[in-house]
Amino acid sequence: MNATTRTLIATALVLGVAAGPAVAHAAPASGAASGSVSAAIAAPAAPTVSTPPNAAALEKAIAGLGPQNKDATAALVRVGGTSGSWQGSSGVADIRTGREAVEQGRFRAGSVTKTFTSSVVLQLAAEGRVDLNRPVRQYLPDTVPEAYATVTVRQLLNYTSGIPSADGPGDSFEAQWEHRFDVTDPHDQLANALAKKPEFAPGAAQHYLNIDYTLLGVLIEKVTGTTYEEAVGRRILKPLGLHGTSFPGRTQTKIHGPHNQGYQTVAKADGSRELRDVTEWNSSDRWAAGDIISTTADLERFTIALFSGRIVPKAQLEEMFTVPGVKDFASGKDATLTAGMSRIVLPDGTVAWGKTGGRHGYNTAIGGTRDLSRTLVYSVNSTNAKGEDTNPVALGIVMAAFAK
Repeated sequence: MNATTRTLIATALVLGVAAGPAVAHAAPASGAASGSVSAAIAAPAAPTVSTPPNAAALEKAIAGLGPQNKDATAALVRVGGTSGSWQGSSGVADIRTGREAVEQGRFRAGSVTKTFTSSVVLQLAAEGRVDLNRPVRQYLPDTVPEAYATVTVRQLLNYTSGIPSADGPGDSFEAQWEHRFDVTDPHDQLANALAKKPEFAPGAAQHYLNIDYTLLGVLIEKVTGTTYEEAVGRRILKPLGLHGTSFPGRTQTKIHGPHNQGYQTVAKADGSRELRDVTEWNSSDRWAAGDIISTTADLERFTIALFSGRIVPKAQLEEMFTVPGVKDFASGKDATLTAGMSRIVLPDGTVAWGKTGGRHGYNTAIGGTRDLSRTLVYSVNSTNAKGEDTNPVALGIVMAAFAK
């Protein structure tokens, strides 16, 4: 694969794309990769991916993780689909003890939350309770000002609203670290963002920002008469039996249950580096855009159910596989994002759909081919999870998962 191809895929992953799910194996030794391939499942005619997962490539992609690795301390991977399945993990759960990574551990899935949020909104659309073409101000007149009177629900879903982001503590890690325990009210974020001028006319461009999904979270609460968390729980988590998936709540900072610690590389005054533990963090500033906690098994089940039309009715599900015909606001390139997911074309022409997420210490992705012949879910304990460049371990996992 040439450098240009890698750059295109990495860019798509940063924006929030690629891959999907998997199945079985024995626990790995600390810092070592381990995995197993299950028997191929009977595949439908002409699957997008017809070959079983490449175990050797996947094991290589996650080998050697731990405190000595500059990119990641651990990784959990599930590859699946009608062409076969593979499951593996690598690295350590805690750099102090060297304890091996918890394969069924929980993690912060970041913006993968948006796929859950989008699913609930599309369910409400299927029920006739939300009209995607209707201005969101008609649902939330006390929240959305006249300046944004024409922004529709669909434009929030596919990031074409033109609403700018809310002010925050800053983009640097140290600035965010200082405010890691702050409690943020989504209504305050919305008031701050909506008081600004639009970045562009609604529907004229696409800009990936959390604010759209913060507003969708408030919309869900208004239409359902429950909290956002209760709505997602009743409509998705409980029906699918996603017992390892939860929302931390406005004031919670811990990941409850078994999990791998998250770390961020920080430069020290003497020029050396330290791995700072960033596991405890308040995610209320991300809320409906990025605060979900989950497991690879749960996200695999969710992905398969979603693509199969068992969460969102197929008519509304098309919104998740439809890229608006506009340009990306930042790059000027063709848009790639949909309602809660993204589209990526791999080097061999394979089209994958999915969503990535990044919280300090954790990079996550879900997705796969639309026919579910190949799916992928991963959680990588990245040492720079919010960096501009895609984590090399995560990129290696994607390429290995779709290798033929």
